[in-house]
Amino acid sequence: MESKLQVYNSLSGKKEKFKAINAPNVGMYVCGPTVYSEVHLGNCRTFISFDMIFRYLTFIGYKVRYVRNITDAGHLENDADEGEDKISKKARLTELEPMEIVQKYTLDFHHVLALFNNLPPSIEPTATGHIVEQIGLTEQILKDGLAYESNGSVYFDVAAYNKKFEGAYGELSGRKVEDLLSNTRTLEGQSEKRDPADFALWKKASPMHIMRWKSPWSDGFPGWHLECSVMSSKYLGDQFDIHGGGMDLKFPHHECEIAQNKARDGKKPVNYWLHTNMLTLNGQRMSKSTGNTLLPGELFTGDNDKLSKSFTPMVVRFFMLQAHYRSSLDFSSDALEAAEKGFNKLMEALVVLESIEPSKATIGMDLNSWILKLHGAMDDDFNTPILIANLFEGVKFINGIKYGDFTITASDLKLMKSTLDGLVFQVLGLKHEGENSKSGNDEMVNDLMQIILDSRLRARQTKDFASADRIRDLLSDLNITVKDGKMGAEWEVN
Repeated sequence: MESKLQVYNSLSGKKEKFKAINAPNVGMYVCGPTVYSEVHLGNCRTFISFDMIFRYLTFIGYKVRYVRNITDAGHLENDADEGEDKISKKARLTELEPMEIVQKYTLDFHHVLALFNNLPPSIEPTATGHIVEQIGLTEQILKDGLAYESNGSVYFDVAAYNKKFEGAYGELSGRKVEDLLSNTRTLEGQSEKRDPADFALWKKASPMHIMRWKSPWSDGFPGWHLECSVMSSKYLGDQFDIHGGGMDLKFPHHECEIAQNKARDGKKPVNYWLHTNMLTLNGQRMSKSTGNTLLPGELFTGDNDKLSKSFTPMVVRFFMLQAHYRSSLDFSSDALEAAEKGFNKLMEALVVLESIEPSKATIGMDLNSWILKLHGAMDDDFNTPILIANLFEGVKFINGIKYGDFTITASDLKLMKSTLDGLVFQVLGLKHEGENSKSGNDEMVNDLMQIILDSRLRARQTKDFASADRIRDLLSDLNITVKDGKMGAEWEVN
């Protein structure tokens, strides 16, 4: 299928016409969270952005397989090859099992994204669920001479890779190996590597390391970068359309992914690399160490000292989409309050639209030209701020009809309703809040039920059918029926 969509490809550094490998099918992989703490707003922006991209690709007719992983092992402190596993460290500090940490923060992640009205991905694989495949890829790269074993660990040989692929390492980030070496600090265990630029495919576990698996080299765990190479190719093929994530993952994570995949089969794994930009808070970088940070829950309740009031999830989503996904975005009370006014104005106009009576002529707006501008904005690298600006032209027209300045025919009214429904609700993923929406108690019940259904799904995925059945039976005792279908579980009160 042909489309007018242009996307900015981080690999080429320019906008390119989007052409799916196997249209109308599209494969999209997005790096998910490392589930050792509450999901932060920077993560939320990335996942809201790719939710919008997923929605728009589907809206224009593509059949998208959206894969977003859960990192539940192998991600060490400081994104390095030395140090403690982030999940293991949290487990040790809280005296819990690592998988308790994983479960707690996976549920938190799902809960927060549900509040933001994100659609679930098509597949959500975990690193620990693909250890066998990660060992297999490590064995293959070793066999091909692009990795080496050292003291029970296996490292990717960047020099050998660059020799075979003519200096390809750094093609995504634009970094040169020489610059990397001059800026590399001496780390504990660095002597295991032939070269400081090399990175771990498999790490031998220290005696204190909780999470470990048997391998041909040692009891250990896979490198952080390896899981995404394995899971993306398993579910999307050796070559797929879109790989996304935050710009902080461009190096080293995504650079290493490309190297691993090319080392496996010599192929370019991804056609389009898309990266979201960073968030700031009151003009300064968000950082736990400086205390300049804000969690989604603190934003929704207003229980923080950074902003003047609370803001609802839909206002925050609208605020994020008012900026292009590749631009930086600053959270401040003034900016959020302005977004809140804009969101309410848009939602009020949509309510007014439902009550408008048609006339014999459309006066005050060239509807076809307006619709072309709306779609043109989205086809220009998912330009949501331009889309939203053009939506407000429609708001002005709707309010003009309300006050008798403009008129609209029945056919144009139907077209306007379908256009706004498609772009506001289906693509931007917004929904009504406040007086015209469900009560706060109803929303809380829905959120709690989603957490329960997520727990039951996790039990089924791990073949713990006894726990899954017990959850269903307990809900049945409360006159709540759970029905499993192709699109997931649904519930209803008897």
